[in-house]
Amino acid sequence: MKYTIITENDESEWKDQTGETYHFPKRYLFQLEPGTKVIYYKGKMRNKAFADKRLTPNPYYFGIAEIGNITKDPNSYKEDYFAAIKNFISFPKPVLFKEGGNYLEEIPRERLSNYFRDGVRLTTQKVYDKIKSLAGFTENDQSVYNDNQIESPSLESEFFEGGQKKKYTTYYERDQRAREQAIIIHGFTCMACGLNFEERYGEWGKGFIHVHHTKPVSSLSEKSKINPRTDLVVLCANCHAMVHRRRDTVLTLDDLKNKMS
Repeated sequence: MKYTIITENDESEWKDQTGETYHFPKRYLFQLEPGTKVIYYKGKMRNKAFADKRLTPNPYYFGIAEIGNITKDPNSYKEDYFAAIKNFISFPKPVLFKEGGNYLEEIPRERLSNYFRDGVRLTTQKVYDKIKSLAGFTENDQSVYNDNQIESPSLESEFFEGGQKKKYTTYYERDQRAREQAIIIHGFTCMACGLNFEERYGEWGKGFIHVHHTKPVSSLSEKSKINPRTDLVVLCANCHAMVHRRRDTVLTLDDLKNKMS
């Protein structure tokens, strides 16, 4: 298994899509093979025009993913390549490239002056796991992104046949990246009652929260755009259930707050 750091620049001649495709020169073919585990990295901000698109102006790591299929860029005379990105997950918070004045990546002594010039850098599982841990994300934190989000009970219908009960459920597709960004923006504290699972349950509750669509997913078309800041809110499990308690009504965040005594 290979572990690699990939750099996403604020300004680039390539049309990379975070979590979808990554463009790179031929010299990085060895570092980027199908199945390679990668960590996304951004260097120091050099243009203030990008301030609102970054999590911090300092160099930082912001997500994990895997490399999928590799294909040649047909429009490149330099034999550049595209890598398909799979299973991208944004970190709940940015991880700065230094901790206590020390680099998180293991930099050879002879490369200290020019190490970060390489946009793609092989690393170790030890570094990979440490960066994930500092982000507050571990393999056991899947609940951050897959919280069995509750939808309106009207989406389910039950039918009885021969004494056996069968349940048919309609599922609506969600944009995982929008939910991840909502968590980065709003955090892990319920926006209705203020419950924070880590504060209440300690390490066991760390990284857990539900994400609620203020507009029912079933009402959205395939081309509907979701703004994580305004269209998504984070709620504890209780408040999320109360929002959807009645079939014909989905409470707004303000409605829910007003019902609290």
